[in-house]
Order: sequence, then C-alpha cells, then structure tokens
Amino acid sequence: MAGPLSGLRFVEMVGIGPAPFAAMMLADQGAEVIRIHQKGGRPEIPLMNTRYDVLARGRRSIAIDLKAEGGSVLALDLIAKADGLIEGFRPGVMERFGLGPQICLQRNPQLVYGRMTGWGQTGPLAQTAGHDLNYLALTGALHAMGQAGAPPPVPLNLIADFGGGGMLLAFGMVSALLRAKINGNGQVVDAAMIDGASLLSSMFWGFRAGGVWSDRRDANLLDGGAYFYTTYVCADGRFLAVAAIEVRFHTILLERLELDAAEFTHLKDPAAWPALRARLAGLFLQKPRDEWVALFAGSDACVSPVLDWQEAANHPQMQARSALITVDGVVQPAPAPRFGDDPASTPCPVAEPGADTQAILQDWGIDAQSISHATESGAI
Repeated sequence: MAGPLSGLRFVEMVGIGPAPFAAMMLADQGAEVIRIHQKGGRPEIPLMNTRYDVLARGRRSIAIDLKAEGGSVLALDLIAKADGLIEGFRPGVMERFGLGPQICLQRNPQLVYGRMTGWGQTGPLAQTAGHDLNYLALTGALHAMGQAGAPPPVPLNLIADFGGGGMLLAFGMVSALLRAKINGNGQVVDAAMIDGASLLSSMFWGFRAGGVWSDRRDANLLDGGAYFYTTYVCADGRFLAVAAIEVRFHTILLERLELDAAEFTHLKDPAAWPALRARLAGLFLQKPRDEWVALFAGSDACVSPVLDWQEAANHPQMQARSALITVDGVVQPAPAPRFGDDPASTPCPVAEPGADTQAILQDWGIDAQSISHATESGAI
C-alpha cells in the first residue's frame, strides 16, 4: 500500500465501530494492518466480515483462538513485531488474554498500545456497556441537538463512535508513534468516546462560558434556531440547507430571495429569529428543491441541497474529487485526507476471517515451531 504511513505495522484486535475505523484510516494511508479475528467467533453486527464491511477494507486477517494453548503467545509474537496495537474491548479483556499493556510493552518497548472504549479505562462507568448514543448523551452534546419540545434526534453514530472515537484514536496513535521515534519509548493511548465527543464540542463550551449559547435547544446560532442557519422543506418534500452566517453571505441570500434586508435582522435580534424562520419556511414551500438550487447557483449565499446517498454519489463536486470509489463492487468513501507526495492506493477488498493466517505468520517472521504448536493446539 502506498501512502505516508507506508512501512509501519499494526495489529488490530477485531471489534466493532470506532476501533476498526481507526485501523481503516491507518491502512488507507499505507500502514500494514493485520486483523486478529477470534477463531470461531460469530459477528453480532449485520454484514460484518463480508465485502460490505467497509471498515474492514485494506487489511489481511489471521484467526487465532486466544483461549487455546499457545493462542495468546502467538498473538504476542505478532505484537512484538508491530509498531502499534489497536484494541476496542472493555477494560480488562486484553489483560485476561495475557495481552495487557504491561506484558506487550515489556516484549516491545516501542509499541504504541491503542485502547478504544466508550467510557474510558477509568471511572465508575468503565465496565458498563454502551454505544455511541449513550456516550454522546452523557457529554451534553446530544441535549443541544434537535427541535425545541422534541426528544433529541439520533444523529447516526458519527459523532462519538467515529469522530470522537475512531479519528481520535488514529490521531493518538500517530502522535505516540512520532514520540516513540524521538525517544524510543512506546506508551498506552487511552481513547474514550466521551473524551472525544467532548473535545468536538470545545467551541460550544466556550460559547456557553462567554454567555452566547443557551441550553435551550433550537434557539442558538448553530443549532437550527437561526433562520439563516437551518434546513427547510421545499414544495416537493425535499430539503435545503441554508448556512448564511457571515454578513456578506446573508446579504446575498436576501438579494436572491428578493427580501428586504431591513426586516431580516441577522445577528442583531435573535428574538426575531422564530418569526423570520417561519417566513422563510413558507417561502421555500413555494417551489421544489432543485428550482431553489438553480436560483442560488454560482452564488455565495451558502445554500445547498440536502442530498440522499445516491444523489451525493452523482453530484459533480463529489465526482470531481473522486470522493467515492468502488472496491469489490461496493461504493464507498475514498481514503482521506489526501497527500500531495504520498497519495494513498485504492484499498484492497475485505478479507474473510482467517483468510491470510499462514501468509501473515510467514511474512511477519514467526518461527515454524510456534506455528506448529499453535496448529496442534487448535489456536490457528
């Protein structure tokens, strides 16, 4: 694989959600990431470990029974040859496998040991089950979303799982790897989704402290309360996203709509926002979405159509950027970000669990005696 991380090796203990997303990001940028599947394990998530499991792309797979004799020893042999390890289990699970940080770092002092959890490795909820929505709920961010008087919406699992989880872990892994290259010492990266989702909310904590953000939902500049930063339904039932925050963009918005700037107070009078939003809602209901898109075409009014998945795939901007690629017949996002001198390769298709067991062991230099012992015990 080409990319800026080419030459680095990682071991990924296969889990769900943010940990494989972090591993995908590293593999996308050229790192060699091998996935350790639990031998005989059954996936609980639909389509996991199939060609539709986009988060699993770009990596080879080895299946090991970590509970069988020699299983954990074989995994440790691989970890000893890696630059980094990614695991997303509850605190203590890796320790019970005999693969906790202390053991792994003793064997490989430069190892970056990445741990992905929802609640973190410490605290009263550390051993409690949860998912993206639970973690997001605890941070305050979920409460700030949605319409007043209605329950907060379910914003997919993009914020805590992938933004505050997987991306944070990938950033932490690369940061610790850079440090290890300087001082020769590996370390544990404790990435928790409540930490990451909170970090993504940094600006809003500042707004609250400065007195310009209310805990009332649907009443603020960026939560849909402002008539110039929200979504509207059109005559055909489709939607527009309006985001004319700056004065010059707000001016263009009003000019294209032939509205009186004196009536639309912009940032000067938030108390007027609900009534002005209602006026714009009535206006946008008069034409279908694409007629509005045509009206704003070529302008800086910051008005965009809300596209469905297929429309997004066909949009000229997405196509011009080659933002989507096809791997093994599955349309999916291309690796990002893009590097001028080290462009990423197209990821290879998803590997079936254990499909590359023998090849990985040979490529990573595991001795024949260890392989034979693990085979005899049923660990592989």
